[in-house]
Amino acid sequence: MAQNQLGREHQGITLRGSAELVAEFFSYGINSILYQRGIYPPETFTRVQKYGLTLLVTTDSELTNYLNNVTEQMKEWLYKCIVQRLVVVISSIENNEVLERWQFDIECDKTAKDDNGPREKSQKAIQDEIRSVIRQITATVTFLPLLESACAFDLLIYTDKDLAVPEKWEESGPQFITNSEEVRLRSFTTTIHKVNTMVAYKRDSVP
Repeated sequence: MAQNQLGREHQGITLRGSAELVAEFFSYGINSILYQRGIYPPETFTRVQKYGLTLLVTTDSELTNYLNNVTEQMKEWLYKCIVQRLVVVISSIENNEVLERWQFDIECDKTAKDDNGPREKSQKAIQDEIRSVIRQITATVTFLPLLESACAFDLLIYTDKDLAVPEKWEESGPQFITNSEEVRLRSFTTTIHKVNTMVAYKRDSVP
């Protein structure tokens, strides 16, 4: 069993495998953001081991179902190379003001096909890069302003314009932040999909 796992970790990456790895990253990344920014109570998260890190994932059944649905939809769109961006928007419940915007830009090599054979980059190498991004997401609490009011989150997913939107999804505006600061975080690539990460947050107003 250990030998089989070792083999999988060091073999190349396929289009399907790349889509699954990137969608999985989004699931853990969104969970990390929701925990770090206090969108849900800390007691509603549990610790799991992933990417050589201890991560926190929600135990809230409604949120779990929602994120699972997002992950499955992202797998399909990543596999078809028709998704361009995922954004986590954090806004004040009191006045709907957008306070933070976590943006993940996705580049896809549209020449990639499953029957082309795997690309020469191991899952281990990809997961090492993902670990660095997750660590940066965790470290952002050192510079992001404290969210002093109760907040909610929304997910925006940008796809190719000719894509028919599933019924359970609805179209939305970009929900930009006025008077914002932006910080670029690390990127990672599977050689098929590349994900660039940045966070924008509302600049403290000067008295």
